[in-house]
Amino acid sequence: SLVALDNLVNFLALCADSDRSPRAANQVFLLSDGEDVSTTELLRKVARAYGANLRLLPVPSCLIQTVARSLGKGALADRLLGSLEVDSSKARELLGWKPVVSMDEQLKNMALHDSSI
Repeated sequence: SLVALDNLVNFLALCADSDRSPRAANQVFLLSDGEDVSTTELLRKVARAYGANLRLLPVPSCLIQTVARSLGKGALADRLLGSLEVDSSKARELLGWKPVVSMDEQLKNMALHDSSI
């Protein structure tokens, strides 16, 4: 799960406005854009936003796990290959919050403002 900067700022502004969101006080929220993607799909989306051609080589996750464990990096492989999904339903249900930009929109915006290209 990822959260776009525009979505995070919008959510914080909502929480800071006690008239619009009195139920936010003393709550803990997990936040995401609501679009959970795999690492492969994220790479494809970033490449598309930058207008780049992406060439990925399929590598079985069990091979990555085996090599990482033999190098003492099993925990790193678990983080890389595991599910890192965040449930942001509390923010949506309790406060009625919805993301203001999609992941694709935010990635395009990021690419447009990238000074390295």
